Amino acid sequence: MTKAPAACLIGWPAAHSRSPLIHRYWLRTLGIEGGYVIEAVPPEDLRDFVLRLSLRGFVGANVTIPHKEAVLGLSTPDARARAIGAANTLWFEDGELRSTNTDVEGFIGNLDASAPGWDKAEEALVLGAGGSSRAVVFGLRERGIKRIHLANRTIARAETLAGQFGPNVHPVTWDAIGDVLPRARLLVNTTSLGMHGQPSLDVEVSRLPQEAVVADLVYVPLVTPLLAAAQARGLKTADGLGMLLHQAVRGFALWFGRRPQVTPELRALVEADLTKT
Repeated sequence: MTKAPAACLIGWPAAHSRSPLIHRYWLRTLGIEGGYVIEAVPPEDLRDFVLRLSLRGFVGANVTIPHKEAVLGLSTPDARARAIGAANTLWFEDGELRSTNTDVEGFIGNLDASAPGWDKAEEALVLGAGGSSRAVVFGLRERGIKRIHLANRTIARAETLAGQFGPNVHPVTWDAIGDVLPRARLLVNTTSLGMHGQPSLDVEVSRLPQEAVVADLVYVPLVTPLLAAAQARGLKTADGLGMLLHQAVRGFALWFGRRPQVTPELRALVEADLTKT
């Protein structure tokens, strides 16, 4: 008998990931014999684990903190993973372990679903210059946004990232955010500000144009103070949970051969899990 295909999440720690909930839902609803498990792998064991991935019975894996950068050197990354400098998805193709970063399509797919027409924006403002910001900037450039302002508390980090992405990405000091807001038809928070247990994000949403779209990568809480303020103004919003769900689609398709859908039922399932006390 052929063993059912299985994928895993590699992280350290990884116990609180919602990825098993998402992928097991799709396996169940699509009637696919398969599995998805969490593998807590400390950094010193990562190389051995990844190089023996298929011997351990896995057809692929998700990769989370702190291993996203390290797996690039243990696989063949595509152009997207190389440009971002991190991978979150591993799969086998013609016997070779490949890697990509689906945070890009997760972010873009969620915007397309939540705020159709968002890409008419000529200028965007991205807050933060970490790993998530790199995926967001890559996706915005790929969709043709002409001018991307990148604000970070440490301006040197914004300058470094902007230098890697070319002349249409402009570093901005944190104090200058208010000057950019009136021109930004897309505002994206990639920082942890506004997350449960973190300081709030102090941005004057009232300064955004009325047609602006506001996206927040934070998904705990589901409606961050930034999104609540945007919704109170009647602006279109895209939340972090939507990105989490959409980024999982391609990995599932690569491992199990079927492209799943992000449905209201799946979202409700994950929402209920996130809000459990």
